[in-house]
Amino acid sequence: MALYTTIHLHNVPDDRVVDYARWFDGPHRTALGALRGFQSADRFEVATAQIMPDIVQPWRYVSIYDFDLPDVAIDLPALGPLIAEARDAGLIDDAAQSERLYSYEMFSDWISSPNHQKERPFSGVSIILANFIPGREAEYQRWYDEVHGPEVSNVPGKVAMKRGKLSALQLAPQRHCPGGEVVLCAQQTDDLGFTVRDFSARARGASPSGIAFQPRSRAASTARTVHYFTRISGDTAWPGGIAYAGDLSVYGI
Repeated sequence: MALYTTIHLHNVPDDRVVDYARWFDGPHRTALGALRGFQSADRFEVATAQIMPDIVQPWRYVSIYDFDLPDVAIDLPALGPLIAEARDAGLIDDAAQSERLYSYEMFSDWISSPNHQKERPFSGVSIILANFIPGREAEYQRWYDEVHGPEVSNVPGKVAMKRGKLSALQLAPQRHCPGGEVVLCAQQTDDLGFTVRDFSARARGASPSGIAFQPRSRAASTARTVHYFTRISGDTAWPGGIAYAGDLSVYGI
């Protein structure tokens, strides 16, 4: 068995937004349940709050599919025709050829911080299409596992992280991917702006918590893009508040 995650970054015609949502949580979700190794699927909409506000956010939506596959070569391609149904039905706006479908071989499942309220759903995710400096992969992976992953996941509202590498097997449409690595970070917050601001403050050593990130590893490439999304699928939702195992009163909350 092998953990794989596929992310489908896409846009939808304005007059088909409701149709897409009904399709995803209706017949599409039912069909996914018949796939070998299928674990979960959720859909998200791009958030107003972004850690890198000046970079382009080409996609309004992302769908995230998680699998534990018995045979990758056989089972991963089975997802392609199910997503193609939306394309064939005119539910995807690809006029600018912006649609992207990336599959990743994951290093682990979600690794939770003490913030994580596991009985409740995520409010959203952030996705980093990332890269490491050639020749320094081992250093990059060690830094994420031992330093950066834990410090990021402990920011108020951030609760878990999982990472992976671009799979050799990809689904159509096979288009340029700017990152050979993926970093998924889950949120449980009703104030993403606050979470993003404190993330930035901790990176600069200016958080009211007094907590500062360690210096960024030189093995991590600056060739990366970061995208925050809010969860919009399913019949449950984050009930409110900011998941944090520490003391929010230092922020005046």
